[in-house]
Amino acid sequence: MKKIIYACIFNILALLVVPLSVHAQENQKKDVKVEPKIIFPLYNGTFVGLDMYGLGNQIFGNKFETAEISADVNLKNKYFPVLELGYGKTDTEQDGISYKSSAPYFRIGVNYNMMFKKKSPNYLYLGARYGFSAFSYDVVKSSGVTDDIYSGTVPFSYTGEKSNAHWMELLVGIRAQIYKDFFLGWSLRYKAKISAKDNLNTSPWYIPGYGQNKSTGFGVTYSLIYKLPF
Repeated sequence: MKKIIYACIFNILALLVVPLSVHAQENQKKDVKVEPKIIFPLYNGTFVGLDMYGLGNQIFGNKFETAEISADVNLKNKYFPVLELGYGKTDTEQDGISYKSSAPYFRIGVNYNMMFKKKSPNYLYLGARYGFSAFSYDVVKSSGVTDDIYSGTVPFSYTGEKSNAHWMELLVGIRAQIYKDFFLGWSLRYKAKISAKDNLNTSPWYIPGYGQNKSTGFGVTYSLIYKLPF
């Protein structure tokens, strides 16, 4: 008889507990909020920037300086096609040889925003560039060069030497909002030369927009950026 009573009590408790448990689970599901997915339009603004690091390049021990502006467009908050226009120059002496050159250059490429899923005014991005410059340069050795055939020295002075160069850049960068539509941007760049034209007796020591004429190199930009009001 006791077993029958205990079984009835157990069944009654089970009938009471199971609905309560199901109801609690349903309430928990209702409390979980699913954040809506952010969908960005195709166009999200145009940015223009001025590279301040290039203007002060010589302060950091470099033998050249650049003046550079940039413009990029925010597409889907993910892709930023970019155009960079600049003017580079050098007037220096290395091992008794003076080098002088100044010319414009350009780079085109794209940045990829790694924070594209967030509705944030700040960006962390990876990027790639193709760069080109057509320029002339002067190379002068004040002491001349030794003539092994006739002895003595002969002048070593070549001015207006024509050249051009192509290169690629890979970069990582940050853009941070400082006030309303004003931003600061930093980028660290790895540069790889594709080609640079040599002349019969000289090679360019400096390539505008690229730097010293080496197979690879690194570069830095530090820019003040403004988002246009359209």
